[in-house]
Amino acid sequence: MSVFTTVTPDDMATWLQRYTLGTLTGLRGIAAGIENTNYFLDTTEGRYVLTLFEKLRAEELPFYLDLMSHLAARGIPCPAPVADRHQTALGTLNGKPASIVTRLPGTPVTAPVVAHCRIIGALLARMHLAVADFPGKLINPRGPQWWHQVSPLVLPFLDATRQDLLRSELVFQAGLPRQRLPQGAVHADLFRDNVLWDEPGDLEHNGTTPPRLGGVIDFYFAGVDSFLYDLAVTVNDWCVEADGALDAARADALIAAYRAVRPLNTLELECWPGMLRAGALRFWLSRLHDFHLPRAGELTHAHDPEHFFRVLRLRRSSSHCLT
Repeated sequence: MSVFTTVTPDDMATWLQRYTLGTLTGLRGIAAGIENTNYFLDTTEGRYVLTLFEKLRAEELPFYLDLMSHLAARGIPCPAPVADRHQTALGTLNGKPASIVTRLPGTPVTAPVVAHCRIIGALLARMHLAVADFPGKLINPRGPQWWHQVSPLVLPFLDATRQDLLRSELVFQAGLPRQRLPQGAVHADLFRDNVLWDEPGDLEHNGTTPPRLGGVIDFYFAGVDSFLYDLAVTVNDWCVEADGALDAARADALIAAYRAVRPLNTLELECWPGMLRAGALRFWLSRLHDFHLPRAGELTHAHDPEHFFRVLRLRRSSSHCLT
């Protein structure tokens, strides 16, 4: 289970005195996730999620908490940080920065269909419009600068074919006009396991029950980057087959729903194939790093890097143009 810092009921009951959330009725560790310690927290006032941050420092966290507060206030279904009696949403519990956020209903879907993708496309566009007045300035921490820092560390673990592909992809990405694309605070990790469905729907079977969105979670890889990159990351997970190929029906539905809310400009259309490659490169690198260079006691759910190697190789072999 991905609980790196233990919190006992007594610890939690004491810490809850900082808040006006009633008394503790339940505390259960959450197995999912590889970056932070998370607990389901139940009190006499409601259901919440407690997060203890294992990597992020306290001074880094206001960006993420403020972004969630900003989006929630604008109608985006996402966790809302809960302020304590001193009107702060961040504290320290058992030596780690910690926060409490509202708990959203639902569970992820593992096999999304067109209806899910259509909802996600529209939601992502709404999120991008909603950050127009968000003042946070944190540059994407897993963006190009990080790619160049991590690549020399993982290259020794790769065979010659993968080394050549990585080097050439970094050169290609450096030539894209990334900074000229529309920018803002993006989720940057909107995979299917970071979206909850209050009613997943039975469209896979008989099409009688449409999906009902619960909300978007896990904003702790967010940062300022191009909206097109965020869209590419999302398509590369929600619309991908097991072999890494894009499923055209799902991809078309997600992108069309996005464009109906936030149209893409000419430069974004031109850069789309390169951004699909950028999204694949980012997750190939992070999975290589997590797989080969884990920190002690971490990554109980490390992912196979080969999946995103296949995705990147396929995105390089086809243009995937938008019109």
